[in-house]
Amino acid sequence: MTGGLLGTDDRAVKIHHLVKAPENTPESIRIRESWDASRPATVYTTPERLPDGTPCTAATVILRTRGCEWWWKSGCTFCGYFNDVRDDVTSEDLHAQWEEAKRRTNDFEDCKMVKVYTSGTFFEDRENPADWQEAVLRETYERGLHLIIEAQAHLCKEEKIRWVAEKHPGCTIAIGLEAYDDNVLRFHCNKGFNTKQWHRAVDNLRKYGLRVKTYLLFKPPFMSEGDAIAQTGKWIRSVAPLSDEISINPMNIQKKTIVDRIHRARQYRPPWLWSLIQLIEDVHDDVQPVSAEKAGTGTRVIVHPTAAGMIRGSHNCGSCDKEAAAAIERYSVSADLREFEGIDCECRTHWRTEIKLDQSLPTPMGIGRDRRAPVADILRAP
Repeated sequence: MTGGLLGTDDRAVKIHHLVKAPENTPESIRIRESWDASRPATVYTTPERLPDGTPCTAATVILRTRGCEWWWKSGCTFCGYFNDVRDDVTSEDLHAQWEEAKRRTNDFEDCKMVKVYTSGTFFEDRENPADWQEAVLRETYERGLHLIIEAQAHLCKEEKIRWVAEKHPGCTIAIGLEAYDDNVLRFHCNKGFNTKQWHRAVDNLRKYGLRVKTYLLFKPPFMSEGDAIAQTGKWIRSVAPLSDEISINPMNIQKKTIVDRIHRARQYRPPWLWSLIQLIEDVHDDVQPVSAEKAGTGTRVIVHPTAAGMIRGSHNCGSCDKEAAAAIERYSVSADLREFEGIDCECRTHWRTEIKLDQSLPTPMGIGRDRRAPVADILRAP
C-alpha cells in the first residue's frame, strides 16, 4: 500500500494497480504488438571473464518473450522489461530469435560465454517453451560456452533445477534477489518472493552443482541515498558467503514504472556514483572481492552502472561522471581499491552533505537537492 508517512485523508492505493496500469493502455498494447516476434530485443558483446578468471568475450542476448510470470500477476516497482514483450510469442519465434542472435554475432565467434536474458525466468515454461530452453542449454554446453541465465527465486524448484543441471552442468543462475530484507522486497520493490525462498533456491542450485549469481538493487524506490549505502552494505555481507558472484545494480529509470513516476515528479534521484564508490570501499575488506588473478577463492563483486552519467542513470555533476564510472567498471575486474585513487570533484562535497542529511533526518525518500517540494510535503512523502 502507498500513503503518506504522517498520513492523509486519501484512500490508499495498491502498488499492484500502479504497476499494472501503464502497460495495459491502448498505446502500450499497440507498441508491444508492433515488435517483430522473430527478432531478439538486443544482442551485443562485452569483455568478461570466465569463472576460472580467464578473460573472454561474452555475448549478451536479450529475448523478446511473453513477459515474466510475476509481471502477469503484479510486477516490480522498478522493472520496465514489460515494454519489450509480446503477448503472443511462440516457440518458433524464440527459436528464430536465437538463430538471429547467432547471425548477429557470427555464430558467437570468439565468444566463450553467453548471457541469455528474458524478461523473467529462463526456465519458466509459460514464458519460455521447454523445447526452446532445452535447445539453448544443450547447444551452449556442447559448444563449450559458459551460460548465464536469470531466474526468480520462487521458481527455482528442485525438479526444474535438476533438469537444467542435466542439460548444462555448471552453468550460472542469476537470481534477482534485489534486497536481503523482506520488508524492502515487499514494500519498496513489490517482489513476488521473500528471503526464505531465496535461501531455498540457493540450496537447490548448490545441490546440483550450479553457480549462484545474486543481483542486489542499489537505492530501491522509497529509500534515501544514505539508507541505500548502509542497507546495501549489510545485504552484500549477508549474501556473499552463499554467492559465487554479487552484481550490484544501481537503479536506472525504466519507462512506465513506479520509479519513473516518482522520478518525473522529482521525488527520486538515481544514485550518485560517489555512493557506489563509498559502498565498494565500505564492504571491500569484509567481502574480499575476487580479482581475475584470484578467481575461485571467494565472491566476485560486480558493479556495472547502467546509463552512467545520464539523468536516468547513476550520475554525479556531469564533470566527473565518466572518470568515476570508468573506475567502478575497472574495479569489477581488478577488485583493487586503488582504482579510485585521485578521483575527486567539487560535487563530492554536495554529495557528502546529502548523505549526512539523509542519515540524520526522518525522510524516507531523502532530502537531496533534487527534492523540490515544501518541507511538510517531504516529511509526508511515502
